[in-house]
Amino acid sequence: MGSVVTVEIAGQRYPIRSGLDERYITELAAYVDQKMRAASDAAPSSDLLGLAVLVALNITDEYFRQRDQHSVTHDDLHDRALRLERIVDEALAQVATKRAV
Repeated sequence: MGSVVTVEIAGQRYPIRSGLDERYITELAAYVDQKMRAASDAAPSSDLLGLAVLVALNITDEYFRQRDQHSVTHDDLHDRALRLERIVDEALAQVATKRAV
């Protein structure tokens, strides 16, 4: 089932049960805590739930941008590989034609 790791985010302690590595969970919590502090500095009058929603949107935006960038990079690499494959196929066809003559 996993172990329980207690983390602190925005001054609140949360027990997290997970099969993930404890250091990784701690790193995730530190990242969320950093985002919560930044959101609190930007909107000091917001309540904890409002800050959490802002942070969730911010982290989701980061994720979507990375996902889209990865997709564009992957598609670009795939297209380049296909072009290279065509070039190699054409070169091999020319070699085969010359040998046949």
